[in-house]
Amino acid sequence: MQADASTPDPLRRRLLGSAAALGGLMLAGCTVGPDYTAPDPPGSTRFTEQDLPIRTVSARVAGGASQRFDQGRDIPGDWWALFHSRQITDLVTLALKSNPDLAAAQATLRQAQENVRAAQGGLYPQVGFGFNYQRQQASLAQFGFGQRGTVTYTYDTANVNVSYTLDLWGGIRRQIEQLDAQAEYQHWELLAADLTLAANVVNTAINEASLQAQIATTQDIIRTAKEGLALTQQRFTLGAVSQADVLQQQALVDQQVATLPGLQKQLQLQRNQMAVYLGGRPDGYSMPTLNLDALVLPEDLPVSLPSRLVEQRPDIRAYAALVHAASAGVGVAIANMLPQITLSGNYGRGENSIPNLFTPEGIAWTIAAALTQPIFRGGTLNAQRRAALEALNVSAAQYSSTVNVAFKDVANALVAIERDAEALQAALAAQKTASASLALAQVQYKAGSGTYLTVLTAQQQDYSARLNVITARAARYSDTVALFQALGGGWWNRIDAEPKLADAGGAPR
Repeated sequence: MQADASTPDPLRRRLLGSAAALGGLMLAGCTVGPDYTAPDPPGSTRFTEQDLPIRTVSARVAGGASQRFDQGRDIPGDWWALFHSRQITDLVTLALKSNPDLAAAQATLRQAQENVRAAQGGLYPQVGFGFNYQRQQASLAQFGFGQRGTVTYTYDTANVNVSYTLDLWGGIRRQIEQLDAQAEYQHWELLAADLTLAANVVNTAINEASLQAQIATTQDIIRTAKEGLALTQQRFTLGAVSQADVLQQQALVDQQVATLPGLQKQLQLQRNQMAVYLGGRPDGYSMPTLNLDALVLPEDLPVSLPSRLVEQRPDIRAYAALVHAASAGVGVAIANMLPQITLSGNYGRGENSIPNLFTPEGIAWTIAAALTQPIFRGGTLNAQRRAALEALNVSAAQYSSTVNVAFKDVANALVAIERDAEALQAALAAQKTASASLALAQVQYKAGSGTYLTVLTAQQQDYSARLNVITARAARYSDTVALFQALGGGWWNRIDAEPKLADAGGAPR
């Protein structure tokens, strides 16, 4: 006969029913340790030391529009679209889809969520099934027959065992809470990585455009300087100027040519970095460099309320989750110091082929309860509890520091937007002055009333002023990116910000 482990039995039903009832009792039990409460939002009413102006100054150049600070306005999820550049939108979209670091963050989140699901299994009875099959030969004498000879028989057993640890003090629930908070931390880390990647892509595109504009301007200035050198050499041949004038003009050309490799190197480094952001390698990157003139400076800037910043910044939410995890860790440490009760039951039967050996008494079952109470561990458990409390203090301090840094980031971005608008206005005025000064110096020199040194000085000033305008224009775009990033990036308005996970489904295993 074969063992029938699936045959209904009143005792087995009572075992399972008792385990379920005890499970309900456990769920109603107490939970030791502090209950987590979210930190209160800061009481700040503004981000900067001084009140912000209503709008910035403007400059009559591309990227020089006046920007208005719109207090309390929400941030769009696709904030990069406000630059009205299809190329930037395509770059960000590709990066968010293909960047391996972002893929790693998504996998880390899924791993943390599965760890939570695994820990939740501790709230349920652990049920297992065992089966053993043996074929053996034995002497008839050992069965009490008193005769010589042997018998060959089959012996098999089947049993169902149930074990259940009562979560009387909530230690298992605190551990699940801790793992859930760690999964929440990974969730916010993913959103922070998403925001940082988008901002880095946009800034890199802006830097590329700025460097390309500087290179183009430098090449234009070099062409003009070489034309001036050729003219000076002609005049020297005619005896109108000295050899010193020729050498001074040649030195100016050489200086300007010497700046070009550095700019070209920086441009290539930016393009190499962009290739990595997009999930590829430099040898496969062939996208054209963005034209700085093609960008549109957003004129209405959202400035969230200070009280909302802690809800919007992924890094703040991430550190709040770490505080939560540390709080639950205190409960785990305390529960480990208290008595633990484990219930277990086993039901099974065994038989062999000797008919008179198999009787109803062949059914075997056990019910057991075990209680363990730590008495002396050399101070280990107390030290672990104190360590958990200090970990909570550490996470709380780190959370406070993160909030302070977040407010500083917003304040820095707002100040930069205001002051860099003024810097562009001043740079444009300086460039116009330098251009007029150069034109006047050239006229005076041709008329014989000026020196060639004055012309050279004016040329250098004009060159520097033109590059300053380009970098000041790019700074205004980068400042705007920094503000969007500092305020949280509007992830709450994006439908693709949440990770897509397959439904685990099914019963816990």
